[in-house]
Amino acid sequence: MPSPSVNLPDGGRTCAAGSRLGAGMLPIRRLLARIGWLALLLCCARPAAALDDMAQERRAMVEAVAAMAQAFERRAFDPRVLDTLGRVPRHEFVPAQLRADAYRNRPLPIGHGQTISQPYIVAAMTDLLQVRPGAAVLEIGTGSGYQAAVLAEMGCNVYSIEIVAPLAEAAAARLQRLGYQRVATRTGDGYHGWPERGPFDAIVVTAAADHVPPPLVRQLKPGGRMVIPVGPPFQTQQLMLVEKHADGTVATRQLMPVAFVPLTGSRR
Repeated sequence: MPSPSVNLPDGGRTCAAGSRLGAGMLPIRRLLARIGWLALLLCCARPAAALDDMAQERRAMVEAVAAMAQAFERRAFDPRVLDTLGRVPRHEFVPAQLRADAYRNRPLPIGHGQTISQPYIVAAMTDLLQVRPGAAVLEIGTGSGYQAAVLAEMGCNVYSIEIVAPLAEAAAARLQRLGYQRVATRTGDGYHGWPERGPFDAIVVTAAADHVPPPLVRQLKPGGRMVIPVGPPFQTQQLMLVEKHADGTVATRQLMPVAFVPLTGSRR
């Protein structure tokens, strides 16, 4: 029976157990060095979640969001939405001094009078869009970029507009740094949408308007959905679902009371 041997990554072999080191065999020092490198690679090949010190907090956030959906809406969100929330690093989208609170189920300030939405609201709005991979989605109100990252992580091509220039610039840099190549951003007035990139399969508005902007309705594809908070600034608003039917007619539904910062620009 042949003596046991060990296959190496480059196709070489160690000497058989108990035999002499023959011609063409790796020197012992090289062998030991390779074993050391293999041990290091195995150590570094742990799952990413094991290296992420906020994975546990992210899981707890997703559980809180799922429980809230059952309690308040008597339904479960699309598992793809919850899975995505469990992957996107929300702590990268909040100010450094608030990272300890990043996975609490509540909105947080991001500067310039703006906020990053409560995770439950992000999940609810994303779930209502019913997007599929490859969908073109327009976002009005980039903020820190978190909602855009969630949609991109779900495989959508996202076109996001932010009227506050410092936020737009910071979000663009952040999304690029984190590798969200599916997100295109620009600074501008979101009321008029992004007609040269439309029409869109879905539109999400993350600031409250006093009416549904007609330009956004026009840029929605037949069969598309828009989710938008509508109501007076700094008061309770209604989250609305706007659906454009195949024949071009539009239906709207009020879904739940919400509180968003106001949509700003030439018209609200």
